[in-house]
Amino acid sequence: MDAKTGFFYLFSVVLLYAAFRVITARNPVHAVLHLILAFSQAAAIWLLLKAEFLAIALVLVYLGAVMVLFLFVVMMLDIHIDTVRRGFWRNFPLAAFVGAVIALEMAAVLMGGFRGVDEPKAVAAVVDAAGQVVPYSNTKALGKLLYTEYLYPVEIAAVILLVAMIAAIALTLRQRKDNKTINPSEQIRVRASDRVAMVKVPATQKAGEPAPAAPVAEEKKA
Repeated sequence: MDAKTGFFYLFSVVLLYAAFRVITARNPVHAVLHLILAFSQAAAIWLLLKAEFLAIALVLVYLGAVMVLFLFVVMMLDIHIDTVRRGFWRNFPLAAFVGAVIALEMAAVLMGGFRGVDEPKAVAAVVDAAGQVVPYSNTKALGKLLYTEYLYPVEIAAVILLVAMIAAIALTLRQRKDNKTINPSEQIRVRASDRVAMVKVPATQKAGEPAPAAPVAEEKKA
């Protein structure tokens, strides 16, 4: 067994352990940390498969942005574990059935989709139309494939992400009874007379009248 195979098994074992801990950890913060570990191991496996762009994208997008956001959100939320786990065993049969169906579908697709397909070989250089040898870039090849053959799936995914973004903003800005909100239109239409009221208070002392002297406390006699 060479070093590459050894690293593949090492990253795979750590990835499986982290993925298992994501769904079994009782603390949500621990689950997010194990998910970060799982993504890092998946990025390392992609590096072994010479998919540098996917590995870097996974590290920058998920580890650097999404998972940090998840971690801050989970740490700021007051999550009651007992309330979340209430009714777990009542819904466990349905959840197990759905999980089994998804696992069988993925197994059927993976087993049937890769039969008779040769292992892809790494290409160091290619020959262009002019007959010149240029270095091969899998990032460039991936970009051409995404925006030519898979253009419509990419556009559909972009629309779905846009709808999810708008829905998240709408849910965040919805009217709630337990918080105070500010209406910008009411602030713009406000007038000084609505905010400041001039009240005329009658004078209690005439102008020029000396103020009464303060009473002097009598000294206590010994």
